[in-house]
Amino acid sequence: MSAGKILVYGGRGALGAACVSHFKANNWWVGSIDLVANEQADVSFVVGRDGTWVDQETEVLSKVGEVLKDQKVDAIICVAGGWAGGNAQKDLAKNADLMWKQSVWTSSISATIAANYLKDGGVLTLTGAKPALGGTPGMIGYGMAKAAVHQLTKSLAGKDSGLPKDSLVVAILPVTLDTPMNRKWMPNADFSTWTPLSFVAETFTNWIKGQDRPKSGSLLQLVTKDSTTSLTPAE
Repeated sequence: MSAGKILVYGGRGALGAACVSHFKANNWWVGSIDLVANEQADVSFVVGRDGTWVDQETEVLSKVGEVLKDQKVDAIICVAGGWAGGNAQKDLAKNADLMWKQSVWTSSISATIAANYLKDGGVLTLTGAKPALGGTPGMIGYGMAKAAVHQLTKSLAGKDSGLPKDSLVVAILPVTLDTPMNRKWMPNADFSTWTPLSFVAETFTNWIKGQDRPKSGSLLQLVTKDSTTSLTPAE
């Protein structure tokens, strides 16, 4: 018998795959939602790349509903996203559009899944970014999208948001996650300031189990110093 059921939106990215592995190793049923399959998950929901925002929401809800039927999940973990640099001089709309699709569409669809399939008292986590608490002139599209995720998180935690009773909605705000691609592109960086993926997965597990839960609507900065990570609420 499984420990519970979770859905990981972005289950083939570095953080998403780490979450899938972590929860599978701890006897959870895990569904992965992404543009490509994660073979380690119990079920992989593969999303079409070319659909509109509405198309993707309809597709994901339909596929999840076919599998879950009347069952509810303990948590929906949205760790989908990406990064693009750039200022207002070149490709602002192009970069912003990509960031919106990768971060805002996925977060919004995760919220709709939660409204339909999350248990009372369940957990919905979204992924913002610490730099988006202020201006991001060198990565404007990225900052815009992540700031929208922050706003969505606060809205979902409010009364009449449509989420189940006593649910917890939190956005994590990483600075730099310790992923293979980040190490490849920034080989000379100070890795002791990067947040381990295992820390994030373990934090999610604690919240789902009802341990150390923050206030719903919190934007939690992941601050890592000397290889020790702390969760610091944004002001």
